[in-house]
Order: sequence, then structure tokens, then C-alpha cells
Amino acid sequence: MAYGLKGFVRNRADGSVSIEIEGSPENCDAFIQWCRKGPDFGRVDNVIVNESELKDYSDFSIRH
Repeated sequence: MAYGLKGFVRNRADGSVSIEIEGSPENCDAFIQWCRKGPDFGRVDNVIVNESELKDYSDFSIRH
């Protein structure tokens, strides 16, 4: 992943996207800012950020 983060992304049944990330504060902040904009052909209505305990992910994956 371009931001050097670990965690996962998952599309939810309601059309929203759930993302859990771990990394440096700077990289996490940069990724969150990208999420607020979204991909070129996507639409972002809202971004909610919650902090939690680290889970020590080993990589970044797409979950189904």
C-alpha cells in the first residue's frame, strides 16, 4: 500500500466501506485525508474516524 499502512478494507452490505489501519500517525493522517476525497470515480458522503487499541496487523488486505 502506498501509505505503508497495515490493516484491512471491506465493503459492507449497506454500501459503506469499513477500514482498519495501523501505521505512523503521519501516514494514517494522509490516508484519512485521501479517504475524505475518495477515488476519482467514487463518492464520499461521510468519513468517521475512531481510534482503538493496536491489533498488530501483519499486512494490508481486502476482506470479503
